[in-house]
Amino acid sequence: MKKYILSLAVVSLFYTKYEACAWSDPDYEYFNLFTQSIIKDKSYLPFLHSYSTRFYTDFKSSQIPDENIGAWKKFFGNQLSYAETDYLVNKMGMNDLNELKKGNPNNQLLKKLGSGFYQKYHEGIDYLIEAKYLEPYMRINFVENPNSYFYGGTQNDKNATNLDYSKTISALTSLYNAAKNSEIKQRYGYQLVRLNHYTRNYDAAVQAFKTYVEPIRLKGAPYFMALDQLAGAQRGLEMNSDANWNFFQVFMNSDSRKESAFVSMKLSDTASFNNILKRAGTDNEKNMAYFLLGYEDFTNPIPIMEKMYDINPDSEILKVMAVRSINELERTYLPTYYYTSDDTDNATVQKEGSKTSTEATKTETTKVKEKELSFWQKIVRFFKNLFGGSKSDKTADGKSDQSDDELLDNPNRIPFYTKNAGYWYGDKDQKDFLDDLEKFTEKTKEKSKDEYWQIADAYLKFLKKDYKASTEILEDIKTTNPEYLEEIKRMKVLNDIVSQPKITSEYEDHLMKDYPEYFIEKEVKKDSTRTDYDDYYGPVPSTASFLKDVLANRYFLQGEDGKSFLMSNKLSDLQYNPNSSLVKSVEDFYKKPNKNQFEQQIIAKNMDDVGNIDAFFGVIYGDRAMRMADFEKAKSYYQKAQDFVGIPRINYDWVSSEQPKVPHKYADGEYNGFRNIPSYVFGHNVWESFESIAGISMENENYTQFPFIKTTMNKLELADAAIQLKKMSSGKDEKAAKASQLIGNLLYNTSILGYYRQLFVMDVDNSNGGKYDFWNTDKKTPYQYYYKNFLDKSYMEPDNFDLAINYYKKALDLSANKEEKARILFQMASAEQGKYYQYEANNPSKISYSDPKYSEKSDAYQKQLDDTKNQKFRTYFALLKTQYSDTEAAKSLMGSCSYFSYFMK
Repeated sequence: MKKYILSLAVVSLFYTKYEACAWSDPDYEYFNLFTQSIIKDKSYLPFLHSYSTRFYTDFKSSQIPDENIGAWKKFFGNQLSYAETDYLVNKMGMNDLNELKKGNPNNQLLKKLGSGFYQKYHEGIDYLIEAKYLEPYMRINFVENPNSYFYGGTQNDKNATNLDYSKTISALTSLYNAAKNSEIKQRYGYQLVRLNHYTRNYDAAVQAFKTYVEPIRLKGAPYFMALDQLAGAQRGLEMNSDANWNFFQVFMNSDSRKESAFVSMKLSDTASFNNILKRAGTDNEKNMAYFLLGYEDFTNPIPIMEKMYDINPDSEILKVMAVRSINELERTYLPTYYYTSDDTDNATVQKEGSKTSTEATKTETTKVKEKELSFWQKIVRFFKNLFGGSKSDKTADGKSDQSDDELLDNPNRIPFYTKNAGYWYGDKDQKDFLDDLEKFTEKTKEKSKDEYWQIADAYLKFLKKDYKASTEILEDIKTTNPEYLEEIKRMKVLNDIVSQPKITSEYEDHLMKDYPEYFIEKEVKKDSTRTDYDDYYGPVPSTASFLKDVLANRYFLQGEDGKSFLMSNKLSDLQYNPNSSLVKSVEDFYKKPNKNQFEQQIIAKNMDDVGNIDAFFGVIYGDRAMRMADFEKAKSYYQKAQDFVGIPRINYDWVSSEQPKVPHKYADGEYNGFRNIPSYVFGHNVWESFESIAGISMENENYTQFPFIKTTMNKLELADAAIQLKKMSSGKDEKAAKASQLIGNLLYNTSILGYYRQLFVMDVDNSNGGKYDFWNTDKKTPYQYYYKNFLDKSYMEPDNFDLAINYYKKALDLSANKEEKARILFQMASAEQGKYYQYEANNPSKISYSDPKYSEKSDAYQKQLDDTKNQKFRTYFALLKTQYSDTEAAKSLMGSCSYFSYFMK
């Protein structure tokens, strides 16, 4: 037996555990393109593939009819619908039935049935009256182990021991003997077995089955309900083999009790399914036993499926085994989220020089194949190569350089293509399983009369990216099954869109004309079948969301980042990671004339909630120019941004989830991303505390010579003030020194280390978050495949601390005041500290935790960092220590800045 499913299971386990840390749900992490529930026999729905719950139907509305209700419906001559029968049997009060018996029904349903209903079905109504009387007591009494560690609580609930056992047995026996209808007689027998089981009279329960149930030669719902109770009693007698066999019979013959029978089998016998297989006599029993073995097994399911095929290729449970295997592959090939890693051993590279990109790819792939990777490196490689499309696949002009042959030969997952595909060592395991499952499906579709196998074969070819063959199979299927027809339709759409290497305007027209239902969102109304579970995780990923991801990746590869971004995000989301190249691409799309219908209705609709769009872009561009100390350019952008209504934020009511989420309205005097900036932005830290109010953390400089610095400014006024300071800084006097210092303060205070670090990164305050991390500073962009899950990443273009340092240098050179020089040097040293943090983030430790010399190497790595810091990034601290330690400024700083105090010792 091949072992490749074991490695697939390990990867799945890793993937699930990794995600579990992020409050995720594995059943919401793939796209559900192949609908598991299209199997015809809905009684097997619980045994479809699910990681989130014990059974597939947990937290979902059940489609499984109860055969007991079906039996009663037939008993009453089909005068009642299924729902009405369920109401009569399970929900109607006992008093209503007694009133019917007296001839005075008050219940509307009973009135509708007429006065002759009781006379015609009196044995059934009398039985239901007795059953409704017994039902509150029909549970086993809890007996707590005196040595139990846990307290079981008070046992006030009714149970079977609360009944008068002798009187109840006598009454049921009398009713059994009086009944003329065999089915009703058997139902009384069921109650006798159940009462003895729940009162722990296990021997009497076994005897009651033999005496009252078995002699009646009926094998309908009452028989298997009684058999279920018999098996429970046998388990109480530790007759585990017999109990398991009877639970197995219930599993085989009952639709609505398959879940409970399966659990009971597991509880009864640890070797349950193997023992059942030994006892199986008929082909149907063997087939079902093989299914249970395959369902529980964690190795390759195909050998079990082969045995089931030999017995009956038309078996419905064989389809269940197949769809579980297909679903396992789908989860692996089509996850909704793709992880990336900073692993330097990256096969997705683009060589420079004389080699072509294709040649470089071949060379690099060969190198990777020759390397020996640890299992966890393979896991990392797997996540890196899940998506094929990457920025490194673009040519110099930003276009995707791909040929049809390269697309089809790409070893990566569908539907994301890249020329420089990389290599994952686990691929062979998955490919082997996919190949073997495809061979099995091809064989079975020739033997079975069920079109299901043709659909399954077409889907497996879709996973293998043989879209032409998949479509040809779908075109040949002849079926009237509505669920099959819907799946076929969906798969034809998938083959069409996924096989399209480039999305043109003409193809977008085709999408809108032929597949609008997958792209035009409909209002989702909450229905009674939805649960809190559904509301927490949101809608299950769908075909529509998958296709949008495909298009987002295609646009990404084509260099249309703006369209790629807007397929998954709103314009307002740019506030969280406003990097310049992406913003420019989004703006280019916004300004694109003559947008086609697809672009207008599907993409542009996400440019909504920012108020004045031009002002929104103006603030982003102006902010970036300010960070680059290009104050003139910033002013030109801010002039276009004066109608900016504020950074779009939502007010959340954390007390009640029912409260609507409303846009935040900025109060007068509140900083909104453009207005209400205090003059402290030109000041300096008194102490470093981002949580303290500005008046405690910051102190203003002397602005007497600079009346244009207002107490409160908007960004246009701030840029204008910076321009005036820049002009003054070109002089050679103390005023020029002060102007240079103030510009240095502005640049430092609005950097990642400054109290006003929120000002030029589209944030509302300086609280911690992804924008204030150094770890992405070495990346041109962290987005490799598309911009889905944009808000899950953090990326800001790094600060250029040299800009602030250069202004401080000029201030230092021109200033004649030693105290002022000490203050300036400290600011320069703080900015230089920022440069060190950037260096440290760009040079992370690559020491493996599994390295036997991990501790020794980690110490050496830390020493190298410390040496580099002291040799290259302590220039101004050293100068401050050697030449200005006697100043009052230095002494004051030692008291308020711990790392400076440590350095000065």
